[in-house]
Amino acid sequence: MNAQTKMSAKGQIVIPKELRERLDWATGTELEIEESAGGLILRAARKDRKRLSLEEFRARRPKYEGPPLTLEEIDRRVEQAMAEHFKKEYRIKR
Repeated sequence: MNAQTKMSAKGQIVIPKELRERLDWATGTELEIEESAGGLILRAARKDRKRLSLEEFRARRPKYEGPPLTLEEIDRRVEQAMAEHFKKEYRIKR
């Protein structure tokens, strides 16, 4: 969905109702704002965000015991996993 809104003199913007409902953003939802090359990214804040060290990440990741994967297969699997994560994280209903 594409939408337009205007910023008030106080820097406030209105997020269209259809988007708020689809994203399940109720009054009081805490949001994160991230600057990107093209503008801003707005998303619901996650309270459980804890950075892991590389050692913690390696200890938590499941061990892969199958045959070696090509870079294309790795890319495809990462893309699939990110799509699933995105749907769950942002409650995309498709």
